[in-house]
Amino acid sequence: MRRYAAFVVPPAVALLLVLALAEVAVRTFEVPAFLVPPPSAVLRAMVEERAALLGGAKTTAVAALAGLGLSMGVGVVVGAVLASSKLIERAFYPYAVFLQTVPIVAIAPLLVLWFGPGTRAAAVSAFVVSVFPVIAGTLAGFRSVEPALRDLFRLYRASRFATLWKLELPSALPSMVTGFRVAAGLAVIGAIVGEFVAGFSEGSAGLGITVLSAYRQLRTDLMFGAVLAASL
Repeated sequence: MRRYAAFVVPPAVALLLVLALAEVAVRTFEVPAFLVPPPSAVLRAMVEERAALLGGAKTTAVAALAGLGLSMGVGVVVGAVLASSKLIERAFYPYAVFLQTVPIVAIAPLLVLWFGPGTRAAAVSAFVVSVFPVIAGTLAGFRSVEPALRDLFRLYRASRFATLWKLELPSALPSMVTGFRVAAGLAVIGAIVGEFVAGFSEGSAGLGITVLSAYRQLRTDLMFGAVLAASL
């Protein structure tokens, strides 16, 4: 219990202090609410619009998780293939880097044309944004295997599958998990950016649509609430 309290209490206290200071500062300097709303207004908007925020969070979470799962599967396979040969890595890794540098906003309209509006286009957008960290982490992990252990597996004439399953994957796991952590945050960003362009279908609007709608209405409090929901 003490360890749990030590883990939870400091960030909770820091959050309350920051919110209290923000509330006082906004009201003291009379900052217009459409620029920076006080935290109390954001909380009130989140309570009043909880149905829209919960529905949008569910839609965005589905797209982000789908994109993340796809990037994890594809990224691990691609990273393992690249690590299997220096020639393959030199031939195809630059294109993986190129995929990371393509602005998702620029290709999002293409995703809508190819996959239709709604969750599918947002999920593909999340995949495109989040796959490179998984590839890079997997490749770095496979490259970090100790040469002495590889020699030991060769000495005992281990099969390629046994070497992969018992040596390379366990050794690469820490780097792969690091890639997963980076990809998890990027997947949410990709999903919301995809929603900006893809819109929604079948009555399901994600948090990206909520942000756009609040922006058009100058509901900055609701915009902050949608951003907080996306972060959560």
